[in-house]
Amino acid sequence: MSESLVLLGMMLAAVSGVPGLLLSRVKKVPGTFLYSKRLLAPFSTQSISVVLAVAGSVLGLGGVIVFWATGLSQEIRWDWPIPGAEWHVGIDGLSAFFLAPIFLVSMLGNIYGLDYWKQAEHPQNGTKLRFFYGVVTASMALLVLARNSLLFLFGWEIMALSAFFLVTTEDHDKEVVATGWLYLVATHVATLSLFALFALLHRLNDSFALVRVPENSLTSGTALAIFLLALVGFGLKAGVMPLHIWLPSSHALAPSHVSAIMSGVIIKMGIYGLVRILSLLPQPPWQWGATLLGFGALSGVLGVAFAIGQHDLKRLLAYHSIENIGIIVMGIGLALVGKSLDRVEWIVLGLGGGLLHVWNHALFKALLFLSAGSVIRAVHTRELDRLGGLAKRMPWTALSFLVGAVAICGLPPLNGFVSEWLIYLGLFSALGLDGGPSFLGAVLAAPALALIGGLAAACFVKVYGVVFLGTARSEHAEGAQESGQRMLGPMGVLAACCLLIGLAPLLVAPILDQAIVAWAPELRGIAPALATLAPLGWISVMGLLLVASLAIGAWMLMRRLRGSEVRAAVTWGCAYVAPTPRMQYTASSFAQMLVGLFAWALRPRTRRPKELSLFPKPAHFHSEVPETVLDEAILPSLRFGAGALAWFRVLHQGNIQTYLLYLFLTLLALLLWRT
Repeated sequence: MSESLVLLGMMLAAVSGVPGLLLSRVKKVPGTFLYSKRLLAPFSTQSISVVLAVAGSVLGLGGVIVFWATGLSQEIRWDWPIPGAEWHVGIDGLSAFFLAPIFLVSMLGNIYGLDYWKQAEHPQNGTKLRFFYGVVTASMALLVLARNSLLFLFGWEIMALSAFFLVTTEDHDKEVVATGWLYLVATHVATLSLFALFALLHRLNDSFALVRVPENSLTSGTALAIFLLALVGFGLKAGVMPLHIWLPSSHALAPSHVSAIMSGVIIKMGIYGLVRILSLLPQPPWQWGATLLGFGALSGVLGVAFAIGQHDLKRLLAYHSIENIGIIVMGIGLALVGKSLDRVEWIVLGLGGGLLHVWNHALFKALLFLSAGSVIRAVHTRELDRLGGLAKRMPWTALSFLVGAVAICGLPPLNGFVSEWLIYLGLFSALGLDGGPSFLGAVLAAPALALIGGLAAACFVKVYGVVFLGTARSEHAEGAQESGQRMLGPMGVLAACCLLIGLAPLLVAPILDQAIVAWAPELRGIAPALATLAPLGWISVMGLLLVASLAIGAWMLMRRLRGSEVRAAVTWGCAYVAPTPRMQYTASSFAQMLVGLFAWALRPRTRRPKELSLFPKPAHFHSEVPETVLDEAILPSLRFGAGALAWFRVLHQGNIQTYLLYLFLTLLALLLWRT
């Protein structure tokens, strides 16, 4: 039942964009059942596609809910003509957990796109975007359901190519096209790694079925090769630093509801793949978990540090995706260490926190990208220093962004706090404070997680202050208007989900327990429930008290304002006689100190006047933080390699006689070598 509903929803999502392709050149003749070869009203084709996509998402979510309610799964098998392959799909606790954000974010993104990316305003690419939006949703659902590695790769490659066409929606822009090719190269490096990974698993299992590897067939060298290939292949997709090179520009330049599904869901397919493969390997060494903890801490700290230095609103949010992937990987690393050392509570808290953060990040990051899209549609720029004062003109967008900002900073009473708190509890347990065994890596991981939270709070204070507070810094910001209901509605749903998980984490605890047991079946019946290891009830109580306190404070403030005279004045006037928007803090000035602390990694570039005279002429200051790994490591290395191998070009003469000579010399050399 559950598999059938999910498959039906997947198929509806896959074909949701087809009406736009078929009907974009025909129109119904009024009063008849005939169609003429004139343009169909763009709104009609868009509505048909969105209705199909939403229906598919509702069916998919229905299948997931049926599985959660019953726990029953009936795997589906069909023969395939490809040797060794079969259509083998099924749902377990892990699959269901990842299917939920796939269908939810896709559904909300489709509704949001009705206003954000109207077909009438984007006749050249609107149809393409909706088609591949549905295909990428279906492909993600397929790879999560897959129980055969070839079927998994089939879904993986469709997802990769669909995401490429989504990133390059505005393919008239050269920067967008270059970003798309960078993404395509990175994702196919990941795919090549997965080919090698699944080849090794096939050698061990003698089949392409994604089943647990027999313990007696796994040598340490093969196990290490599988782990490293999984880390590279899935880490590239997830954006684990330093494998993140494609992510910032792709998320920044794609349409905002595309950025929402890429950041909220697509990169989580890398997390799903990593978790799934690790579940197939018996008794992993503790060093694997320590490696994941290290990469997670590196991604978290440097991801948020790079975010602080950004001037582009969406690029800043993209770097926060790297940060949150780091937090998720830390939780998985702790669980892997617990599996190695037979510490069940580390597994439950680490994996429970990491998986819950998968959901939480999907919710608040999609909310932030949709809120950013609302801002961009109103002011036509992503540049932070051209915004300001938008809370007065776009109050609902400002409120939505504020909810997402509080959630991503891991502050109560929202959902980000719950998942990070679970990981904290796991790390504290690993310190051995209760007198049990300890893991020294937690001594560094726990402070790293605290540092990530502090830097994230500083970053979003900067973003919210520069974008929504103060006074408008440009004419576009001055004339901004609030978005329509079809954009605000999905943002409201995501904000409500953030609040619901933050106030009632006990609701998701049984779902997490199902996913944990699916990852480690040996824990079935012996693992303590997540709710017994973490004070989820007290989190709800304290969250409700905090919400009540905020509500009472807001009521008292409004009551006081009603009873007193209120004067209108310039925001942040600071007693200047004639304040101007240029007197406000800029994004650069606010972040200068923190960027300086991480200058060893960020490598900031600044251009400033060399000297100022007593009566200076107009001067300009510019600062930027480059993508250090890509711009200062990978690209220079590639250019050096291209230059070093340029002498090979002299061998390509374009003359058939020359090539025959090469073949003769090669055969002669082989003959001499054999003799």
